Amino acid sequence: MEAIERHIVSLDWITLTLMGAFLLLATVRTAYPQRFEDFLSLLSSNKFMMFRGKKNKAFHPFNILLFFVHLISFSLLFYLFFSFFWKDTTLNPAFVFIRIATAYGSFVLLKFGLEKIVGNVFDLDPQIDSYLYQKISYRNFIGLILLIPSLIFVYTFTPTAFALYTLLGILVLSNFFSLLLIYRENQTLITGNWFYFILYLCALEIAPYIILYKLITI
Repeated sequence: MEAIERHIVSLDWITLTLMGAFLLLATVRTAYPQRFEDFLSLLSSNKFMMFRGKKNKAFHPFNILLFFVHLISFSLLFYLFFSFFWKDTTLNPAFVFIRIATAYGSFVLLKFGLEKIVGNVFDLDPQIDSYLYQKISYRNFIGLILLIPSLIFVYTFTPTAFALYTLLGILVLSNFFSLLLIYRENQTLITGNWFYFILYLCALEIAPYIILYKLITI
């Protein structure tokens, strides 16, 4: 009975968190209906990038609201991994989720700030702003899609190691594919700056994820 009670309490905070994510989506859908419609067609059409990304406003309210959905979605996935592979932990589940969300959110914002600084140092502000806008848009889209398997794993299907690793593989491939699309759009800039591109790739696209992993598993 005690185990069942703990499980119900756990679902309560997850339910509230997911309700918050859907409330944010409803707000975005109501406040920016056309922009949201273009965003949903991101993979099938470049309309969103062409027309909505002209000013490269990464801190547009639309992006900020979707970033919080992205934060909830990614953090919940990482929490599912943690709860599956560290079942014997005595930590409060809600505390674990908050810790993961804080670490991941801090990581993304710090990485964003470093990329802005790099763009400013090398006088590449317009190019970096465009790159960041595209990357944030794709990550927000992936975060939106991730809500679906998260709902299934929480309420319907108890995840297995195979299911979680498969989802993680799809997530990694999705991020890799989105980066390929972005790099293709910026091919001219990259071709003329191969050294700086490789340096950037190692320092700001690979190393930070290793640091994030260490932060979460400390």
